[in-house]
Amino acid sequence: MASCFQPQGLNLEEDSVILFSTSDSRGSTSPFSSSSFHNSPPTNQSNQFYELNVRNLSYTIHKNPSFSFGKMKKIKPINILKSVSFTAKSSEILAIVGPSGTGKSSLLRAVSGRVRNRYFEQKTLFLNGYAITSPAQLRKVCGFVAQYDDLLPLLTVKETLMFSAKFRLKEMSPKEKEERVDGLMQELNLFHVADGFVGDEENRGISGGERKRVSIGVEMISDPPILLVDEPTSGLDSSSALQVIELLSSIAKSKQRTIVLSIHQPSYRMFEYISNFLILSCGSVVHSGSIKALEETINRLGFQIPVQLNALEFSMEIMNALEESYSKSHDPFNSENTNKEPSSYLMWRKDVEGVQVQLPVARITENGGFCFGDMYEIMVLCTRFLKIIYRTKQLLLARTMQALVGGFGLGTVYLKVKNDAGGVAERLGLFAFSLSFLLSSTVEALPIYLQERRILMKEASRGAYKVSSYMIANTIVFLPFLFAVAVLFSVPVYWLAGLNASISAFAFFMFVVWLIVLMASSMVLFLSAISPDFISGNTLICTVLGAFFLFSGYFIPKECIPKYWIFMYYVSLYRYPLDSLLTNEYWSLRSECFSRSTQDHTKCVLTGNDVLKSRGLDRDTRWINVGIMFGFFIFYRVLCWIILARKVSKTRI
Repeated sequence: MASCFQPQGLNLEEDSVILFSTSDSRGSTSPFSSSSFHNSPPTNQSNQFYELNVRNLSYTIHKNPSFSFGKMKKIKPINILKSVSFTAKSSEILAIVGPSGTGKSSLLRAVSGRVRNRYFEQKTLFLNGYAITSPAQLRKVCGFVAQYDDLLPLLTVKETLMFSAKFRLKEMSPKEKEERVDGLMQELNLFHVADGFVGDEENRGISGGERKRVSIGVEMISDPPILLVDEPTSGLDSSSALQVIELLSSIAKSKQRTIVLSIHQPSYRMFEYISNFLILSCGSVVHSGSIKALEETINRLGFQIPVQLNALEFSMEIMNALEESYSKSHDPFNSENTNKEPSSYLMWRKDVEGVQVQLPVARITENGGFCFGDMYEIMVLCTRFLKIIYRTKQLLLARTMQALVGGFGLGTVYLKVKNDAGGVAERLGLFAFSLSFLLSSTVEALPIYLQERRILMKEASRGAYKVSSYMIANTIVFLPFLFAVAVLFSVPVYWLAGLNASISAFAFFMFVVWLIVLMASSMVLFLSAISPDFISGNTLICTVLGAFFLFSGYFIPKECIPKYWIFMYYVSLYRYPLDSLLTNEYWSLRSECFSRSTQDHTKCVLTGNDVLKSRGLDRDTRWINVGIMFGFFIFYRVLCWIILARKVSKTRI
């Protein structure tokens, strides 16, 4: 099991609490965990109704002051949402509508708990009448489908849902998980594409509507009582968009789920599936209710809806009038609206008399904290990594061809290097170029790491697995893959170039090449964690590798490096493998003569020992260098883990 270095201030355990629920079933509870607060919302149960009340929710972003011309400049707070109130009921769909930039996505993120604690307003969100006191509580009961489908393109539909089930339904048996996935695919009408790849812009796969349904399925795998969907129809044709809305309506009614979604402009045919609309304008509510109530409001204001438009479309043209009307009818100082409990809250109070649900003791592990993943997560992640690597034909082909072409190419260029002074220089050039080639050959993995990073952020922030599990699984899977690359490169270049014919020297050469690609892989993984995109990441990698090569001791001897740059000599990834390869080549040939005097052929002027001394290699430091290279391999991965864990703790996807 996991052992954790838990950040301070986080309670690992909490007491059970008794909560009211609208369920008629008293006995069953589900394993939803909550945060360590006394008034936690009810957990999910079959046949249980959930009503979400939002009262005067505001969302303001306070940006840090900026410096301009040596002076501190305060930035005005940005008001995203202004006193938003609405009620989302079980078995119904509530659609949040409004022009771009009105706060639809921000409202969904706030309601789903995808905001930072400092931006969360207490006593504004209520689940079945109980106040939500932290975003963590919301994340336990709300499924959130983001606007963009962050899915692994090289997994099939069934594999995507199965991996989601393995991560989120760990208490279930394998057979139960498979049954759950099969049932979900049937419900989402995905059975006919179960073995089809998800795909993306570059890899052809299922259609956009089917991909959106897969995203919904990934969130539904844990059966959340409240589902929030951001722009489910964006980028879809009218038929696919209608199918998605029909599907969500079916889920809401058949499973008695509370569904809230944002949508730009629903078509007329979608109205029959959407119970209520919340229209926003500049972060404020201008209408909350059914489409019929909107038509009545428009008529009451003296407007006539054109024949070619529906009420919702026309409302976009009279936002100011609707906002003024809504603000007057919901004025808190209006005597008719004073001291009233929401009608939905009163109905809930009637229904719950005498009915209780016990929330079980929960353990919370912050995935952003420093925890070592358990073996189950690592095994599942290893399986997924292996599938992705095997199916990434470009990566497999590129690395295989790079290793073979590089090995045979260098081997034929330095074919049967002679044992003379010229041969000594050629060997040094061969080792230096091989290092540069091997360290730079891992750059093509950068796009894959960047693509996986966003999915990692989403899955780890939602509790699917720990960042440490991801890092360990990544390491386990790439060790044999990169060893195969090392073998494919080492065999041709070593024997074609005619290097030290000893079997032990060849084995050590191959081992060092493996460590080189492992170091490079770790460094690229680390730089991908801090790079915002491919261009900046590629630039950063080239800059770092160039600096390491410059200070490796190959171009500038250690004695000639300026003191303020000497630290680069010790942290260079080139220095230690270069010294190891030279020592490996010449240590057993220290007494071998590589150059004799032109005047006296019996006099040796260059031995293997002289070659080593010219590089400052008086001792056999091969295994010390191996330890340092292995340390670099671990160091960059630990750095990557820390950065990703930090990012995950701040991620709200």
